[in-house]
Amino acid sequence: MERRVLGFFTAATCSSVVVVSAIVATLLSIHAAAQGGGRGQAPKVARIEPIRNNLYWITEGTGGPGASNLAVLVTDNGVVLVDTKNPGWGAEIARLIGTITDRPVTTIINTHTHSDHTGSNTEFPAGTEFIVHENTRTNLAKEVCDRLANCGFLSGAKAGYLPRKTFKDRMTMGSGQNRVELFNFGSAHTSGDAIVVFPAARTAHFADLFARKSLPNIMPTDGGTILGHLHTLEQALATLKNVDTVITGHGTSLLTWKEFEEFVRLNHEFVTAAQAGIKAGTRADDVAADISTMLAQHYPSYTIAPAKAKENVALVYEEIYRSGHYVQ
Repeated sequence: MERRVLGFFTAATCSSVVVVSAIVATLLSIHAAAQGGGRGQAPKVARIEPIRNNLYWITEGTGGPGASNLAVLVTDNGVVLVDTKNPGWGAEIARLIGTITDRPVTTIINTHTHSDHTGSNTEFPAGTEFIVHENTRTNLAKEVCDRLANCGFLSGAKAGYLPRKTFKDRMTMGSGQNRVELFNFGSAHTSGDAIVVFPAARTAHFADLFARKSLPNIMPTDGGTILGHLHTLEQALATLKNVDTVITGHGTSLLTWKEFEEFVRLNHEFVTAAQAGIKAGTRADDVAADISTMLAQHYPSYTIAPAKAKENVALVYEEIYRSGHYVQ
């Protein structure tokens, strides 16, 4: 970069105005690239790795907000893909899958509506089958929503990408090593979260129900609830059997079932402490500060952001005040 800028100074035919303009333009382009500015300018850097049998996962390995993790199941009839990341990732996802199989992507399961999980849906062939929870289909079909929720793009020529196959509580696809099970236990991160289980590989993809080792991100604008999130985690813990590998929504590595159990305990402690604050008449902000300190001590491998603790305590207060019911 320094040599390129120096070249502007040594060009004898350039006037001083042109020199300055060129330097400014170069520095602005460098800054934009560093910031990821401009749609599609940021490099697509991800890897595909085996999990077990015919199951793989795609990860950027950064843990960033938009760096969602995908699952890839290579079946006899084609590839089942879980989530498609942000817009602009379709070609790179296809390239990565092409390094392990020449079979086409025939089915895409979206774990929920958000753009970092559905953004590249329309970059796959029009005949691809899309499967989502029924509430996710409703969210995707909206004409107006928050930017993250990713709606209003499935109209006109792209109307065929609106998922036709949905499920409510549970759905099973395939058999043997190709078996896939979908679960929904109610509103949680959003109103339509799908847990995707690959029984033969003893693996479950929790997406943003368990995004990373941190406090959960609840999206009320998309139907999410924090008490429902805890209910979903506890139902998953009680229902899912013979799972030992966990794919998170944005984590940098695969996790174990014991780590999922730990995440459930953390969320239960959080909600229980927030409820105790309500019963004691303590201000939500004070409760959030105490919870942050407690969880940081109990779960040193987790990122306990005070701002997120404050936001989530406020959600617990609001939901309990509205419903009048406490979590046991």
